[in-house]
Amino acid sequence: MGEQTSAGFRAIDPRTGRPIGPELAIDDATSVAAAAARAEQAFDAYRATPPETRARFLEAIADALESRRGEIVAAAVAESGLPEARIGGELGRTTGQMRLFAATLRRGDWLGVRLDPALPERTPLPRPDLRLRRIPVGPVAVFGASNFPLAFSVAGGDTASALAAGCPVVVRGHPAHPYTSALAGAAIAEAVRACGLPEGVFSLVSGPGIALGQSLVRDPRIMAVGFTGSRAGGLAIARSAAERPVPIPVFAEMSSINPVFLCPDALESKAEALADGFAASLTLGAGQFCTNPGLVVAVRGPALDRFVAQAGKALAASPSATMLTPGIHAAYARGVEARGQVEGVAQVAAGLVGEGENQCRAALFVTDAGRFMAEPSLSDELFGSSGLVVACADEAELLSLARALEGQLTATLHLAEADHGVAARLLPILERRCGRILCNGWPTGVEVSNAMVHGGPFPSTSDSRTSSVGSLAIDRFLRPVCYQNLPAALLPPELSDDNPYRLPRLVDGRIETA
Repeated sequence: MGEQTSAGFRAIDPRTGRPIGPELAIDDATSVAAAAARAEQAFDAYRATPPETRARFLEAIADALESRRGEIVAAAVAESGLPEARIGGELGRTTGQMRLFAATLRRGDWLGVRLDPALPERTPLPRPDLRLRRIPVGPVAVFGASNFPLAFSVAGGDTASALAAGCPVVVRGHPAHPYTSALAGAAIAEAVRACGLPEGVFSLVSGPGIALGQSLVRDPRIMAVGFTGSRAGGLAIARSAAERPVPIPVFAEMSSINPVFLCPDALESKAEALADGFAASLTLGAGQFCTNPGLVVAVRGPALDRFVAQAGKALAASPSATMLTPGIHAAYARGVEARGQVEGVAQVAAGLVGEGENQCRAALFVTDAGRFMAEPSLSDELFGSSGLVVACADEAELLSLARALEGQLTATLHLAEADHGVAARLLPILERRCGRILCNGWPTGVEVSNAMVHGGPFPSTSDSRTSSVGSLAIDRFLRPVCYQNLPAALLPPELSDDNPYRLPRLVDGRIETA
């Protein structure tokens, strides 16, 4: 993930395995400490800015990113191996996230304002004047992701939500796409200057290796971490954060196989169509999505046989695709080989052999529910276009398998009206195991909206109460503070009686809108 030279480091083109792009400086522990110090120095001034100021700042970031569209898209395509259309769409999602949080700031409900006026005549004891708002937690460390060089990286959702909350951000750029990161970072820095904000509101540190990220997490001025990546990486960061003299929260999105349940009537009536949809979702982007449908579960029978046959046919004809980095490709190849050697697991299809470096060849495996539940490795995520179909003896075994699943980002139900009974029995189980339940669709599209949840129980994330996508993501970087009997002259604007920001507020138990 990047070639180090005597003077810096460069990206590696995953399509050729050769270094590309400009040589960039390597940051170190000293750089991290300086960035964290700037963030801490900027924090109080930045968090005191009105919501409208921060909303305009986020919109300025979006404008700055769009003004660099051609250069950013070209760099991201070269460094990730992803097609131009995909990167262009991802840039739109990235700017859309900024504008979503600008709208969230203007709406005002994220502050959670509550006012309980004093009741001096209440008996047996009077009630004091109590006022609550949520404030930003402090400087936030964000780790860029490998599979989304824009939307989950330097200017991605973690950065957008932290900046919206009023938290300065220090980003550890992903070493697989350093020039893309530098371009996005320059766009944010331009918006910081244009909006007259303190320099320390945003910093970017870059370089190969894990030491840079460890230094960032351990810096005492960092108050929270946003991470998207592997389970091993997320747990390592969480350990470092927990071992600090003052531990901090880590919001890590890590590992999910996103089970798909094919209910009997739906499977019987459209096995082949479901197989084609599954194959298309599985191979999208070489399977390098955190919502990749890596597991299919159904009751054994002729309909499932038809599904497997058609899915195998579709995958056998699927072209290979370039994976994001040589390391990711090597891990995928090892995982596919190991899965094929598990007793009771059979590989039934493989995609076309690709030309060039780091090609992901799709793979389809089948097993039964007993073997799946007895072999922990079958629950591991294989990051790439690899799927596992599990045949259950009956509905009871299918429900048992659902109860045995680890935490997931998503679970999908394909059903017809006649399947509502089994779906109703599955839903309470799946609610406890995932953050998003889909019906008659595929999980590889995550809408950036107010109602979206992109999170779930461990190991899909480190904190199942949060989301890393959608306006709910701002909650991760806020904490409540109650003010008791504070003089009116000292109240923050959000809590003053005249409500200058026109915020929706809960006043004495009743919702009041501006």
